Amino acid sequence: MDSALRVQARSGQRALLITTLAVPLTGWTVHALALHRRLADARRDPLTGLLRRDAYTARARQILRRHGDNAAVVMVDADRFKDINDDMGHAAGDTVLASFGSRLTAWAGPRAAVGRLGGDEFAVVLELAADRRAQRLEQLVRMLHTPVVLDDGRTVDVGASVGAAAPASVGSRDLTLLQRAADTALYDGKHSGHAVLATRQHVTVPSINGRRAGRPGTSVWGRAA
Repeated sequence: MDSALRVQARSGQRALLITTLAVPLTGWTVHALALHRRLADARRDPLTGLLRRDAYTARARQILRRHGDNAAVVMVDADRFKDINDDMGHAAGDTVLASFGSRLTAWAGPRAAVGRLGGDEFAVVLELAADRRAQRLEQLVRMLHTPVVLDDGRTVDVGASVGAAAPASVGSRDLTLLQRAADTALYDGKHSGHAVLATRQHVTVPSINGRRAGRPGTSVWGRAA
């Protein structure tokens, strides 16, 4: 066998070896990608695309550690959601929830933690400096009160109650305490069309029937809710 033929033979063997090794590698790559997709799906609510509770909590705590007093926790409840389900059907209710998910994501931005905690309850943790807080919460309320158009052309009048808490106002950077304060503030302004900022008093309000009891708070415009 001359030198040219020997070179061709060796090249062919190397190519066969590379091809043989690539087959299981490709299989493992496909498996890894499928596993990554399943893990990503497990982190997100299938209806709204928002983070599930565990994934939201982990991301929220990272944001609080990073931004401290420049962070805010926002709790959101859809108003009269049961009436929408009862009067217009569960498909309409699902569309409303999905719309809320899209609006919260658009409002908070890609670096925020936006989660669906269950039912019609949502939470957001994001960087939000004190001098922009009132304006941004007012913007959020307007977005959540924009009617939702269903696939069949019907329009649903929607609304949401919003409560917010910031570490400096509450005196803690603990996510659980901040959510508790924001939830209480939310109920201070329930159905009012105003976002309510929590104070230190909101942390101490006792729970009634699993939810926080309301206490007079201050809306983002400085009025009693």
